[in-house]
Amino acid sequence: MTSHSPDAVAAPLGRRERANAETLDRLWAAEPVLVDLRPALDVVPGMTPNTVLTSGAPLPWTDYFGGQRSGVIGGALYEGLAKSAEEADRLIRAGHIRVATCHEHACVGSLAGIYTASMPVFVVENSDRGNRAFCNLFEGPSPARLNYGVYNEAVRKSLTFIAEVIAPVLGEAVRRSGGVPLRPIVRRALHMGDELHSRNTAATLIFTRELFPVLLELASERGDDVRQTLEYLSSSDYFFLRLSMASSKATADAAHGIEGSSIVSAMTFSCRTFAVRVSGLGDAWFEAPMPTMEPKLFEGYTVDDVEYMGGESVINETIGLGGFAQAAAFPLQEYQGGSAERMVATNLEMYEITAGEHPEYKIPFFGFRGVPTGIDVYRVVETGIAPAMDIGVAGRGGGQIGAGILRAPLACFEAAVAEYQQRYP
Repeated sequence: MTSHSPDAVAAPLGRRERANAETLDRLWAAEPVLVDLRPALDVVPGMTPNTVLTSGAPLPWTDYFGGQRSGVIGGALYEGLAKSAEEADRLIRAGHIRVATCHEHACVGSLAGIYTASMPVFVVENSDRGNRAFCNLFEGPSPARLNYGVYNEAVRKSLTFIAEVIAPVLGEAVRRSGGVPLRPIVRRALHMGDELHSRNTAATLIFTRELFPVLLELASERGDDVRQTLEYLSSSDYFFLRLSMASSKATADAAHGIEGSSIVSAMTFSCRTFAVRVSGLGDAWFEAPMPTMEPKLFEGYTVDDVEYMGGESVINETIGLGGFAQAAAFPLQEYQGGSAERMVATNLEMYEITAGEHPEYKIPFFGFRGVPTGIDVYRVVETGIAPAMDIGVAGRGGGQIGAGILRAPLACFEAAVAEYQQRYP
């Protein structure tokens, strides 16, 4: 086994192993439940009327570029904080519009990860420890979406439709149902061809079935809205991704802050850098430049069209889903490239860099072996195996242009190991 850091094996294993065992216990014990849908201003900690949230580790405004910058400006325009892109830029520079990161507000963002005060969010509570996490809703099947750096009249109408029709119906249904446990849905979807990142078809169907009796009750009161909501759910195989993200965020946050733990509690990226946070290293982000990838692109695009504009759906990989459960989702090879054999090999690699196997989230192809859980920064550095993540690919000028597998840069993990050794000599 090749080490990418000569000092990587020098950690006091007894203390670290005990801390990592506690971290795993919290990851495995989490019971995420969807309890509500509300406007972000009403439920997200620290949200204000003039705040726009975005993905990634914190950056100064002048460092944002491309689709992520356009997404933030689009969020300001949608919220009515500015009348033009130029005015939004001036107000952000002057501090009148506040740009902050999703993770610092218990949120998790898809691609550019844009949140504004009026946007509805899923409220997911981990009933095991009481912490909450939030994620906004899937914008619909169009490749031109705000989270992909596009803001125009069609995007505005889509966001307004979600806020005025979809979210009120789903919110009322969730409240009447008493909440929807998400762990059983994830567990079953893994047995039905989903890996809960780039494929959420089964999970979306299971979730819809869970709410169907309540939606039928609501149909007598607001029939047209319920009909439109069911059409939205049936046309949006990606719908459950945002719920799996909030579920994973609530799970991972419960495992953060354990003294001595070397397990990753969050991964994120912006237009500039990829970053990881480690349970036993406080709230510091360990960053490195974005790596290159070989995506499968939609017809008419080339790798020169690819642009990173942020992403936090990789929180799912943080707890053992997505790229860590590829062998549960062979249909993905048509969407993001590769082959079944390559997916199996990649999935098996992830066991080499994790501290355990989930007792309930299991992969049928591996004889119902638990998904690899708990990315250990030491194991990543010692093996040189980088975490694999299934992601959507954004294009220059905005919009989705493909999908593929992203490997996290090893430098993040090397920096985390160096800090761990300083903190725990």
